[in-house]
Amino acid sequence: MTGAGRSAARPGARTTRAKAARGAVTAELATALPAVVLLCLALVWAVSLAAVQLRCLDAAREGARALARHDERSAAVQLARSVAPPGARVEVAETGERVRVTVQALARAPGWLGSVPVRLQGMAVAAAEPR
Repeated sequence: MTGAGRSAARPGARTTRAKAARGAVTAELATALPAVVLLCLALVWAVSLAAVQLRCLDAAREGARALARHDERSAAVQLARSVAPPGARVEVAETGERVRVTVQALARAPGWLGSVPVRLQGMAVAAAEPR
């Protein structure tokens, strides 16, 4: 039998297979799409957590520098709060020639996942400058 003879036996077979394959791709996409969306949300949340963490570190560093320069404690705390994320807690500890500033903030996931807060913290230590 030649190639022409085989195709003549089942003229619509190729079209039926193509339609079935298209339906399978649609079903696979519908199954995988929620997982892809969740992965994207998780990545966005991870980036936002990193941003909050960096703001905590920056705020702690600014407060420690101000205290090391012998600025007033209240001014240093206010400076750290201005750099810190909203609602962050700033703690100052002075021991001898060193100052330590700790900034803590709560970050929440977007949407209904926000019921689980994540506590992020930044800490900086600086040696006091001579007077």
